[in-house]
Amino acid sequence: MTTIALIAHDNKKQEMIEWAKANKTTLSQYELCGTGTTAKLVSESTGLTVKRYLSGPLGGDQQIGAKIAEGEIEAVIFFWDPLQAQPHDPDVKALLRIAVVYDIPIATNKATADYVITSPLLKR
Repeated sequence: MTTIALIAHDNKKQEMIEWAKANKTTLSQYELCGTGTTAKLVSESTGLTVKRYLSGPLGGDQQIGAKIAEGEIEAVIFFWDPLQAQPHDPDVKALLRIAVVYDIPIATNKATADYVITSPLLKR
C-alpha cells in the first residue's frame, strides 16, 4: 500500500489538521506517517492511524528522508513555513532534496497537496 508522509511546521499545523479532516476519506486509503507533533495532531483530530517518527528538529525529517530512500514512502505532504526561520533548516533542505532525487511528489502547500491527493497517478 502507498505510504504518504505528513509534515507541518508549527505555524502550519492547524492548516494541516484542517486539510487532513477535509481529506479524511481519501487519506484512509493510504498508510500514513509523519513527524512528531504533526502525526499526533492529525491522528487525534481525524481518527486516522499515523505512524509517528521523531519531531522534525530532533531527526524526524531525516527519518522520513531515509524511508524515501528505502522506497517506503511514495509521497510527502509538507506544509512548511517559508517565512519562519527553522533551527533544523539543513534537515528540511535535505528532505526536499531526497524527495527530488527519488522522484517522490512533495507538496509544500495546500494547493499542491490537493493536486497530489486527487491524482490518479498516486497509487492506492
